[in-house]
Amino acid sequence: QVQLVESGGGLVQPGGSLRLSCAASGFTLDYYAVGWFRQAPGKEREGVSCITSSDGSTYYADSVKGRFTISRDSAKNTVYLQMNSLKPEDTAVYYCATDCNFPRNWGQGTQVTVSS
Repeated sequence: QVQLVESGGGLVQPGGSLRLSCAASGFTLDYYAVGWFRQAPGKEREGVSCITSSDGSTYYADSVKGRFTISRDSAKNTVYLQMNSLKPEDTAVYYCATDCNFPRNWGQGTQVTVSS
């Protein structure tokens, strides 16, 4: 069964850090581009970051550039999103999916709340 499971969310103060994990089962994640997306209350889902399958190129939304880093661990079949210098506006449910342009195989999401 093809499945992605996100974890690592939580409550953090502004300026803090979290690392989200997107673990795959039932398929090899290295063969796919993987994207992180987020949806804040009352807002549409937006793309946050993407890592390609071919050469590992990475892409970031302007709002997170310089603060977030996406990476892969092939041995663990997992993609990470390291989030530093978090801001209240980063509060959202974060999802991972395969294929950044036409995302599919969505995970269930993990809540990130940035608040003092």
